[in-house]
Amino acid sequence: MSISSNLSQEAHRRIIGMIFEGALKSGDALQEAPLGERLGMSRTPVREAIKRIESEGLAETSGRFTRVRHMRRSEFEEIFFLRLQLEPFAARAAVRLPPAQVDAMEERIRRLMAAGPELDGSHFQTDNDFHDMMLQPLGNRTISAVVASLRRRTCVFDHTQVPDRFLQGCDEHLEILNAVRSGNADAVATGMVRHLENARDAVLDRLDRISVETAP
Repeated sequence: MSISSNLSQEAHRRIIGMIFEGALKSGDALQEAPLGERLGMSRTPVREAIKRIESEGLAETSGRFTRVRHMRRSEFEEIFFLRLQLEPFAARAAVRLPPAQVDAMEERIRRLMAAGPELDGSHFQTDNDFHDMMLQPLGNRTISAVVASLRRRTCVFDHTQVPDRFLQGCDEHLEILNAVRSGNADAVATGMVRHLENARDAVLDRLDRISVETAP
């Protein structure tokens, strides 16, 4: 990963932290120069981070300014409701994945678990590739696109926000891969439901704690 990408990742992580900690509140403008000064960075990585935060649904542009959006619990409940309808259904077809592809994904997950979560985006990339892989065999591009969009809205709840989910989530991925190897589509779907429900519960719990921590 390039120095520029690393700086953008760092800016993204720190701005998200400021939002979750209440240093940046709903309605506050995300401006490149003031944020760059606070972070000790140039405008470029801050600009890239703001664009990413907007794509993740935590900010929106109105007029000249991009502002922090209020994180509503109901919004994330709706996101996980849709994911729970789509992903377990689509994942049933993952029993058709080539064994070599399943083995390669398991190796990536185990390497990640051994190394621990990194700030260079490798955790997000592995998680993203796993979920993409589970959708591929169905061949439904609309479902894949919808799920990708929904996942972008929850990826801010990474190991920095829900640290207990890192190893748990990896273990759940490995269990799903074992179900894929067994050829049992029902077990694959059940594993995906369990994985998404655990992720949902962790996100909603974190949102509840943010509400308490940032209350006036």
